[in-house]
Amino acid sequence: MELLICAVAGYFFGCFNTAWIVGRIRGMDIRTKGSGNAGASNVTITLGWRWGILVAAMDIAKAWIAVVLCRTLFPGVLSAGAAAGIFCILGHIFPFYLGFRGGKGFASYIGMMLALNWRITLVLVAATVVITVVTDYIALATLATSWAFPVWQWYAGSPALELVLLGLLAVIIFWKHRENLRRIRRGEETGLRKVPVRAKR
Repeated sequence: MELLICAVAGYFFGCFNTAWIVGRIRGMDIRTKGSGNAGASNVTITLGWRWGILVAAMDIAKAWIAVVLCRTLFPGVLSAGAAAGIFCILGHIFPFYLGFRGGKGFASYIGMMLALNWRITLVLVAATVVITVVTDYIALATLATSWAFPVWQWYAGSPALELVLLGLLAVIIFWKHRENLRRIRRGEETGLRKVPVRAKR
């Protein structure tokens, strides 16, 4: 029952979609622009780095808060934090009030990792930066991180249920990025070097 509560709480935290709110503030549905994704990467590409950083920070924070809150409320439940974090990411990807069309979950994934294991998160974020700088595509770094973290958690001896959920989440994130991979293969993906610094008017 405790894990179910954590999962439900995490999902509703994830449904707070900052990208969609920012889009509304700017007079648009962000899902009709750029990649059609209601997340930090599309906000960055569409509106510039300033808005993108704000959205990313909020998405990181909501997952971190969900994990820490559930760990605090249920200190005796081994996977309480992981359940909250995983379902927060799922809420971000599949928000019920947006027709289950949300973001791709990477910023919230970072928030979950920070709360669960900040040391390995620093390593993976550094690797993400390197991969992004070398390839110019954050999608590739996202996929690498979403698979590397479950492998690390397996090595660290995390419970089987947590590993299964992280594995399923990695599959979902891969599926959400399938169009990015196709665009990269065709040379049509917008690289971060082409992102505007200022928001478009």
